[in-house]
Amino acid sequence: MRHDVRSSAQHKRALRLCSHADIRMTPLIIKIVILGFLDAFSLYAAFLLLSSQRWLLFLALLGITALINWVYWSKNKLPAKYLIPGLVFLFVFQMFAIGYSTYVAFTNYGTGHNVDKEHAISSIVQASLEKDPDSDPVPITVVKCGNDFGFIYSDPAGNYLLGKPDSPAQKIAHVEIDPQGIPSVPDCHSLDFAGLLQYQNEISELSVPVSADLRDGILRTADGTTAFIFHSTVEYDPQKDTFTDVESGVVYRDAGVGAFVSDDGKELSPGWKINVGLANFVKAFSEKGIRGSFFSVFVWTIEYSLVSVASTFALGLFLAVAFNNPRMKGRRFYRSLLILPYAFPGFLSALVWAGLLNEKFGFINQVLLGGADIPWLQSPVLAKISILVVNLWLGFPYMFLVCMGALQSIPEDISEAAKLDGASAWQIFRLIKFPLLLVSVAPLLISSFAMTFNNFNLIYMLTSGGPVDSESQLNIGSTDILISMVYKLAFVGANRDYGLASAFAIIIFFIVALISAIGFRMSKSLEEVN
Repeated sequence: MRHDVRSSAQHKRALRLCSHADIRMTPLIIKIVILGFLDAFSLYAAFLLLSSQRWLLFLALLGITALINWVYWSKNKLPAKYLIPGLVFLFVFQMFAIGYSTYVAFTNYGTGHNVDKEHAISSIVQASLEKDPDSDPVPITVVKCGNDFGFIYSDPAGNYLLGKPDSPAQKIAHVEIDPQGIPSVPDCHSLDFAGLLQYQNEISELSVPVSADLRDGILRTADGTTAFIFHSTVEYDPQKDTFTDVESGVVYRDAGVGAFVSDDGKELSPGWKINVGLANFVKAFSEKGIRGSFFSVFVWTIEYSLVSVASTFALGLFLAVAFNNPRMKGRRFYRSLLILPYAFPGFLSALVWAGLLNEKFGFINQVLLGGADIPWLQSPVLAKISILVVNLWLGFPYMFLVCMGALQSIPEDISEAAKLDGASAWQIFRLIKFPLLLVSVAPLLISSFAMTFNNFNLIYMLTSGGPVDSESQLNIGSTDILISMVYKLAFVGANRDYGLASAFAIIIFFIVALISAIGFRMSKSLEEVN
């Protein structure tokens, strides 16, 4: 008996040891490869952050990488192993975008203010260069030293000099001259004709200082063989941090607005990016032109979202009630047809509708209306109506599916009991089915409102926000909604204001969050009542 018990215990112990020793090689190899790539990428990014002295990001990257390795090499962190990928994607695609947009909203980042101050000073000097009329042509040889370009040329004393954009010309100790008379220096490659053609864009933008004093001039070339001396029309004084116009003597100072400004208000371009605090938010609501444009777009966005959700829900509910009737024949076939607009990509549908509504060649005007000349997308009123109709076409299949499922989930016993009590079909729907339907559909209506509020694709593909509103101070049109207005502020036109666009994006975020919170609270109250 004791022998049997001992044998059974030994057998169980052996099974446990075998189970612990049973290591599947394929998952282990996959884990090693994935974590190896992750660690290699993190190490590379860490070196970049370390070289740029971004200590906070450097420490955060090391901490996150160490945490991921600890979790995935641990045997008892199973929930965290599934949670970490979701958190990483949440941070990359959501939190980072929100955080960076918030950061940009507090800066003057935009056209003319997209570099730091050092690069702005250099750009101002480069932009003010003018050719010296007394400059003699200087024979040069263009060299490529690593990723940098430079000029080799000789001074009147016969000394060879090497100059680069970031360093003035200096004498070269060792120069080799090939049989064709082309000089070369160690660690640099002298470009022949083929090389000049290959890098002609980079060479045409080269500016090599003659000496440490920029007032002595800068060498520039157009053909890669001959250079001329250029002088800047403005001089920068690093001691006073000012620019002075050489001809007029006007002084431009750092006015604290991210630009050098003269006493009469004239700015030198480009400026640089600075923190402006709440200036963009104040600008959005204080400047009359911007405030008026914002509120007109905001009102239209609310109207567009409300009408779109209400119309698609009404049509979807009507069709769901109709096709939920068991007496209707061919219901499956008709249901398949009704979801086709939902299955077709929305942006392609918008492009097709843009062609159908074309004033001159559209199918609706030329075929259905017998050659009428109706400006569906050119008139502000008709363009808004067209958008609502197209959005109804795109949105009703979703509401049809949702309402169909909600109606089918309502027990038939309730309807039968109401019929026995003498209730009509309309009373059963209005007093029983519709309230029960709203309990399950209300959260979806709120999410549909938020989606329609930011439905950029339809506006951009159908009307591009047009027709243009000539009275607006911003670059917007009559059918622009808030999200398309933000897009135009940031990416359309000559003057792009990323800071103001980001401020509007944050405002939109809080508007949608507020409306959603109110809606969910109302839907919760509706559920409690039911």
